[in-house]
Amino acid sequence: MKKVVVFLLFQLYSLSLFAQINTDRVQAIGRNALYFEDYVLSIQYFNQVIKAKPWLAEPYFYRAVAKVNLDDYKGAEEDCTLCLERNPFFVQAYYCRGIARHNQEKYAEAIADYNKGLEFKPEDQQMLVNKAVANIQQKDYEAAEKDFERIMFLHPRYTRAYLSRGAMYMEKGDTVKALADYNKSVELDPYFPPAYGYRALVYYQQHNMQAALADLNEAIRLDPRQDGYYINRGLVRYQLNDLRGAMADYDQVISMDKHNLIARFNRGLLRAQVGDNNQAIEDFDVVLQLEPDNYMAYYNRALLRTETGDYRGAVHDYDKVLEQYPNFIPGYYSRAEAKKKMRDAQGAEKDYWTAFEIEQKAKKSGNAANLASSGSQQKQNQQPNASDAAGKEEEKENTREQSDKNIDKFNRLVVFDKEDERKSKYSSEIRGRVQDRNVRVDLEPQFIISYYEKIDPVKELVYYNKVVDDYNNRMVLGRKLRLTNQEAPLTEDQVAVHFASINEYSAKLEQDGRNADTYFARGMDFMLVQDFSEALEDFSRAIELNPSFVIAYFNRAVVRYKQLEYVLATQAAENTILSEVPAMSLDLFTGKKALPLQQNRPVQSLRKDEKKAYEHEMIMHDYDKVIRLNPDFVYAYFNRANLRCAQRDYRAAILDYNEAIEREPDFAEAYFNRGLTRLYLGDTERGIVDLSKAGELGIINAYSIIKRMTSD
Repeated sequence: MKKVVVFLLFQLYSLSLFAQINTDRVQAIGRNALYFEDYVLSIQYFNQVIKAKPWLAEPYFYRAVAKVNLDDYKGAEEDCTLCLERNPFFVQAYYCRGIARHNQEKYAEAIADYNKGLEFKPEDQQMLVNKAVANIQQKDYEAAEKDFERIMFLHPRYTRAYLSRGAMYMEKGDTVKALADYNKSVELDPYFPPAYGYRALVYYQQHNMQAALADLNEAIRLDPRQDGYYINRGLVRYQLNDLRGAMADYDQVISMDKHNLIARFNRGLLRAQVGDNNQAIEDFDVVLQLEPDNYMAYYNRALLRTETGDYRGAVHDYDKVLEQYPNFIPGYYSRAEAKKKMRDAQGAEKDYWTAFEIEQKAKKSGNAANLASSGSQQKQNQQPNASDAAGKEEEKENTREQSDKNIDKFNRLVVFDKEDERKSKYSSEIRGRVQDRNVRVDLEPQFIISYYEKIDPVKELVYYNKVVDDYNNRMVLGRKLRLTNQEAPLTEDQVAVHFASINEYSAKLEQDGRNADTYFARGMDFMLVQDFSEALEDFSRAIELNPSFVIAYFNRAVVRYKQLEYVLATQAAENTILSEVPAMSLDLFTGKKALPLQQNRPVQSLRKDEKKAYEHEMIMHDYDKVIRLNPDFVYAYFNRANLRCAQRDYRAAILDYNEAIEREPDFAEAYFNRGLTRLYLGDTERGIVDLSKAGELGIINAYSIIKRMTSD
C-alpha cells in the first residue's frame, strides 16, 4: 500500500512539473539522490524514467546500485540483467551484478560477471579482489591463489589484497602464511586498522596473547569506533586474567551500542564472577529482551536470582531452560535448591530425583557423551594432560561460538562464529558502499537546516541558533527545523510525505504567490527530494520577497554547493558510479610522515573555469549575506571556511574557523577542521591541540589522527 501511495504521489509531482516527463532531468535528480546516499528516494526517480523509457539501460543500472546499498541483492541482480540486455558493453553493470550475486552466495555466477568485466578492464583491482574472494568462498583456493598473484603483480602496494589472501590462509589453517600477509599489510599501510585487527586474530590462535593485545591496542587507537576490536580485546584480556580490563572493553562496546548481545552476555558473566550479581542480572535482562530464546542467559540469570534471594524468579528461569533442555541435570538440581529455599519440599524432591534418574540412565547406557551433554561436571572428570597442551586448549574451554547452543557451556564467554568472522573479513570487499575503499581523513561536512539528522551516539548534541529557534516558534512549518551536518536519507514514508507536501504548497502558491514562507517551505521539500534546481528557485523567490530571510540564504548556499559538488564528481567519473571519485587531497608533512586530508565529499579544484568560479562566488555571497544579517550565525562561518578549504584558501579558512570558535567555544567540528587545516599548513603543534579539543568534545576520530601525526 505504501508503494502505491508513493507511486501516485510521484505521478502527481511529475505532472505538476512537466506536461511530459523530462527523463534526462528526472534521471539526473535520481543520480543526485544516489550520490548523496538517499537510496529509497533515488529508486522512485529511476522508476519514473524506466516507466517513460523502458529501453534505456542506465536507469536500471542506477536503480541496481541503490538496491545493492539497501541489501536488495536479488533486485539488484535483476536490474543489472535488464541493463545488460539493453547494453551488453555496460562494464559497471557486470561489476554490480557480480557483487549482487556474490552476496547471494552465487559464487560461480559472480565470478563469471567479474571475468566479463575484466575483459573490458583487465587491471581493475577491485574486480580482481572480488573474484579472488569468490573463489575462496567456493573453496577453490588454487584459483584464488592465481588471482592474488595477478593482483599483486599489477598492484603490488594494494593493502587489501594482502588482507584478503591472509584471510584465505587463515581459512586453510595456515597461520604462518596468514601472518606473513598481515605483516606485509601493516608494512604497506601502518595506519590501516583492519591490518592490526586481523593480525591479532592470528596471534590469538597461536596463543600469543601479548602480541594480540598489542595489535588490538593499535587498531583501537586508529579506529576507536569499531566495536569488534573491543570485543576481541576483551577476550584477550580475559585469557590474560585481566578481568578489569575485559570489563572495561565490554563497557566501551555497550556505551557505543547498548544492544550488542555479545558484549552484554560476556559482561554479565564477568560481573557474576566478581560478585556484582545485581548488575549481572541487568545485563542478562537486556540479552533476553533482545533475544528471548537465549536459554544460556536464562540459566545464568536463574543462578544469579538464586544468589540474590529471588527464588520465584529463579524457578521461572529454570522452567524455561528445562522446557528446552529436558535432560539438563544441573538445571534440575539448581531448581530443586531454589524450590527448597521457597519451602516447596515436594517440588524440590521431585526435581532432585528426576536429575538422579537421568544421571543413572546415562551411566547404565554407558553413553559418556550423553552424560556430558546432559550436564555432568566435566571439569572434575578431566584427565590430567601436559601443562602446555592444557594451555593451548584453555581458551576453547572458556569460550564458545555464538551459534553454539550446548547448554553445558552456559558460563563461557561468547566469541564470533567462525563463519561470521570469515564473512566479516570479506564483507568490505563485496557489501555496502563498495566505492569507499580508501581510509580517508575527512573534514567535518557543512551544516544544513533540515528536518532530519543522523544521531551520533558519542556526541549526542543538539545544534542551536536563535534565528532557527525563533522561526520554529512562529509555527510556520508543519515540522521542526534543525541544524545538522549529518543528514539522514529519507525513508519510504518520508518520501511520500514530501511529495505530497510539494503539491500542497504548490496549491497554496497558486492562491497566494507572494508568501515567502511558503516558497521556503516548498524549497525545503525540493531540497530533501534532491531536486536542487527547483529548491534554488524557491529559496531565491523567498529571498526576493523577504530580503532579510537568513535561513533561506543559508540553505540556498548549501544547495548550490551540493549541486556544484555533484556536477564536479560526475564530470570526474562519468561512467564509474561504483568507483572512487578523485578527491581533493592535501599532504600534511611531519618529517617522514605524510597524511592525506580530504573533503568529506569528493570535490576537485573549483577554479577550473569561469562557470565554477561564478558558482563559488554565488555561494560565498550567500554566506556573506547571512553573516551581515546575523553575525552570530556560527554555522555560516563554518560552512564558509569549508568552502575556502575547497578553494585551497587555507589561511582565510582558519580565520573563519576562529570566528566560529570565538562565538561558540564548544564547537567540536570547527576545532577538528581547524586542526586539520593547521596540520596542512605545517603548524603541527597547534593542529594537534585543536584535534585534542575536538576529541574531548566528542569527535573521537581526532585521536587516531593525533596518533598518526605523533608516531615515529
